[in-house]
Amino acid sequence: MKQKTSSNASRKLKIIVPGDSPPQIQGSPHLERLKPYGDVVLYTDRPETPEAQIRRAEDADILINSRGLVKWPAEILCQLPKLKLISLCSIGTDMIGLDEAKKRGITVCNQPGRTAPVVAEHGFGLMFALAKRAAFLTMSMKAGGWPRMDNIYLQGKTLGIIGTGHIGAEMARLGRAIGMNVIAWTYHPSAARAEALGVQFVSLDELLRTADVVSLHVRLTEESHHLIGERELGLMKQDALLINVARGGVVDTDALASALNSGHLGGAAIDVYDQEPPPANHPLLECEQVILTPHCADMTPEGVELLNEGAVDNIIAFLEGTPQNIVV
Repeated sequence: MKQKTSSNASRKLKIIVPGDSPPQIQGSPHLERLKPYGDVVLYTDRPETPEAQIRRAEDADILINSRGLVKWPAEILCQLPKLKLISLCSIGTDMIGLDEAKKRGITVCNQPGRTAPVVAEHGFGLMFALAKRAAFLTMSMKAGGWPRMDNIYLQGKTLGIIGTGHIGAEMARLGRAIGMNVIAWTYHPSAARAEALGVQFVSLDELLRTADVVSLHVRLTEESHHLIGERELGLMKQDALLINVARGGVVDTDALASALNSGHLGGAAIDVYDQEPPPANHPLLECEQVILTPHCADMTPEGVELLNEGAVDNIIAFLEGTPQNIVV
C-alpha cells in the first residue's frame, strides 16, 4: 500500500482519498489548495477489502472519492462516525449509499455537467467508430481478411437521445451539427426544453422504433435500471446502433448480447458495464459488432483536471459554509 500525506499540524481536519487507482487526483495541483484546511491523506492503490477501506476512512472528516470502483454502501458508511462530506470526482452517484448518507447527515457532492462536452465527444466518437465498423474491420484485416461489409452513413439518419441532461444535450448538438435528425425522450419533457435543445420529444417506444442510433444518457436509479431490456431492444429498428456512456445497469446486458448475436441490432458501443471491469466471460466480449472502451469517456487530461478542480471546489465551498452541488 502506498500512502502520501500533506500535513498541516495546526489542523485536525482529515481529508482522505481512500483509493486513487487508476490515477486520478494524485499529483494534481488542486490538492495543494486544501492544505490550509487540514491534513490530506492520499492512498494511491484501491483497498482490497471492506475492512481495509474502513481502516483508511475511519478518521476521515471528508472523503474524496476519485474512483467509482471504490464504493460506499450503507454497511460501510455506518462505520464512519466522523464523516461529514463525500466529494465525488464524478457526475454519477451510484457508488454511494445515498439513503444511509442522508440518514447519517453525510453531505454528498457531485459535479453535474462539468465534463459534459468531454463525455459527449467520446460518445460521438463511439458512434462513428461503430457506424464505420472500425473494430470489426481492423480485427478482420489483422487476421488476413479483406472484408466487404456496408458501413452506415450517419448524415440524415435519426439520432435518439434518451436523457437530456448536460451530456445528452451536448450529444444532441453534435448530432445536429452533422445533419442528423434528433429526437429525444426524458422523464420530464417540456416545450421550452425541446426548443432550447432543438429536438422533438417523443415517447420512449416511439424513439426506439424510429431512431437509427439510440444514445443513452440517463442516471442510474431504481427507475432507470434495465430501462433498455429485451422488449425495448426488440422495438429498435433492424440494424440500429446503441450507444451507452451512461451506466451499465441502464441496459440488460444479456438481452443486449442476445440482440447483437441474433443480428437484430447493427452494433453497440459501450463505455460502461454492469460489472467493472467486466470478467473474462462477460457476454459483450464475445459479440462481433461492438466497440468497447473501459469507462473512460471523461479520461482526457482536460477532463481529469476539470473533475479534480471540481472536487476540491466542492470541499472548499462546504468548509466555508456555502455548499454546492449537493446530492444529499
